[in-house]
Amino acid sequence: MSEASSLAKRLGRPSLWVALCSAVAVMAMAVVDTGRSSPGPLASVHSRVPELAGANDCSACHGGWFQDMAAACLDCHTPIEKQLDSGQGLHGQLPEEQRRCASCHSDHHGAGFAMVNELSFAKAGVDDIQAFDHASIGFRMEGAHLELDCTECHAHAQDEVLPEGATRFIGLSQRCVSCHEDEHDGALGRTCNDCHVQASFEQHWSRGHDEHLKLVGGHGGLSCRDCHGEGDDHALEVVAGGGSLPDARACTDCHDSPHGAGFAVGNARLAGLGLARSCDTCHASEHRSFRDEGLELSDAQHGLSGFPLEAPHADVTCAQCHEPHLDGFAQRYPGRERDACAACHADPHGGQFESGPFAAEGCVACHGRERFEPHGFDTALHARTSLPLEGSHLATDCEQCHVAAEPDLPRLFRGTDNDCDACHGDAHSGFFDLRTAALAPLEHGDCARCHRATEFSDLDRDGFEHGRWTGFPVAGAHAAEGCDSCHRPSSQADELGRHFGRVEPAHGELPTLHGGAEVGQSCAACHADPHEGRFDQAGLPALFDERQGCARCHVDSSFRDLAHGFDHGLWTGFKLDGAHGQASCTQCHAPLRPPTESGRTWRPAAGKACADCHDDPHAAQFEQAGSIDCARCHGSTKSFAALRFNHDWDSSFKLDETHEALDCAQCHRTEQIRGTTAIRYKPLGTACTDCHGVRATSLRRGASEDR
Repeated sequence: MSEASSLAKRLGRPSLWVALCSAVAVMAMAVVDTGRSSPGPLASVHSRVPELAGANDCSACHGGWFQDMAAACLDCHTPIEKQLDSGQGLHGQLPEEQRRCASCHSDHHGAGFAMVNELSFAKAGVDDIQAFDHASIGFRMEGAHLELDCTECHAHAQDEVLPEGATRFIGLSQRCVSCHEDEHDGALGRTCNDCHVQASFEQHWSRGHDEHLKLVGGHGGLSCRDCHGEGDDHALEVVAGGGSLPDARACTDCHDSPHGAGFAVGNARLAGLGLARSCDTCHASEHRSFRDEGLELSDAQHGLSGFPLEAPHADVTCAQCHEPHLDGFAQRYPGRERDACAACHADPHGGQFESGPFAAEGCVACHGRERFEPHGFDTALHARTSLPLEGSHLATDCEQCHVAAEPDLPRLFRGTDNDCDACHGDAHSGFFDLRTAALAPLEHGDCARCHRATEFSDLDRDGFEHGRWTGFPVAGAHAAEGCDSCHRPSSQADELGRHFGRVEPAHGELPTLHGGAEVGQSCAACHADPHEGRFDQAGLPALFDERQGCARCHVDSSFRDLAHGFDHGLWTGFKLDGAHGQASCTQCHAPLRPPTESGRTWRPAAGKACADCHDDPHAAQFEQAGSIDCARCHGSTKSFAALRFNHDWDSSFKLDETHEALDCAQCHRTEQIRGTTAIRYKPLGTACTDCHGVRATSLRRGASEDR
């Protein structure tokens, strides 16, 4: 037989139904009897509810046929039911055996009985109501809340009988805005305790801010708005608004960095960090000031500043370079360059190199980085100055040119006169000053026009323009002579260091040569005058064809060469005409062998008178006062035979017609005169008898004629 058919057989028995009906009747009578015999009056909070105050309404609190008392309570006290179901609130945390409402809140003790009392709290584990730990119900009470009385939040906490519809403790919100005004008008989208503490709204904290930046040290005393201002990308409304957070800011987004870009980038690379996070390698976020006396830089970091801590700075303390008493970063850490020695070291040169070819490089242009002495200023560096060192200057000590004007003054480097005459005496005694004054100046003075830096004797002698510089062109025979012919060298230098001889010792005192005047064509300055001044006499041309002195006749190739021939009449007063023009020079000027001391190679002419050169055929018959003037009778230089003798005027005997017809020889006969055979011209008698003698016939004829 199946179980179903067996159950149906049993339910069909009459005895079973009789028993069930009897049990129900007994129970109904018991309930009715219970309502009729209540243990006491209800508390006023229940008795004022009509549904609970009736004589037959016990089941409303005590439950009906299928409901227990606790469930009946929760029909009215739904907030408590929610706590129990969720495990929250004071009731939600009670153990199971204490969740029977009547165990803490009994009734039927009269209208004035407080169903919530100290016993109720004690049974719930709260011995002191005033010290109730709100954290147990999810609200950590701190700060200003601890100073509040319960009734300041729970207005009916002390009421023995709650007003209808009111609550005693439950029903309040834990949100701050339920009690306090939200000055942010909900724009932040966060709970207040994310930023504020219960001590005071003026005190802030940020839940989770440490994940980005700990609010300690210099950041600890700031208000939120100091960093999260309105309208900013990181404004409170943005970071606390509930949306996605912007990228974290770097230190430099809020703080001006005094460091150069090179240092910041290099430091980040050295630490393996991004630039935005590299500040942490030196500065802790907890610091109150970026000026941390305990802050230290590694040598590698210091090198990023542009100043590596190498010798001789490796052992220098920070304070030796960075004055502790200076407040400003720029003053304390001025960012000195590696080679800016003058930033710390006094300049022994007195600022001489602050400009010029070495200014950009500074001290290290001449000095090593490890030490100032010895310097490294060599000839290559000197070549960058206004005077490259060459020749003899290479062996010169620095001190010979660079001296201190006074013991306490720096040695003079900049502005040292680099002209030759600043160090060397003028061996030419200013002779060339007149000529160089008209020329464009040279960088190192006029000496460089001829001399080289090796030594003063090193010059281009062949290229020396003697005429340009001395006024005496070296041409002709002079060009074939060596310089020593006129400038005899000396084995001992004079007081000016000159070995090259002057002209005076070789040719006598020549005040016109180095006294400032031109020598010009004055041959006599060096050469003796073989003419013994004959051509410098008064009345003769001092300038001929724009030439003077010997050059009036001679050329510089040889004294024997004449520029224009020789105008014998002009220069000697004796014209070469007639037979004289056909005569050779030697006929009058016999060669001299050897020459005279003055260099004369031709004898002077015997004189200008005919008798000086020609024999007197007249045996001095015409001599007057010791001289004979041939020209009185001989008027032509072509031949002595050409006479200009007028017997009537030039003698004391006029020729009458008889005598004029006579040949000269009839009166002037050859005879011995003063031991010489010559024609007699004078004296001759002028009386007739001197030639004709005395005859009687002549006398008689003359007497008869007289008669």
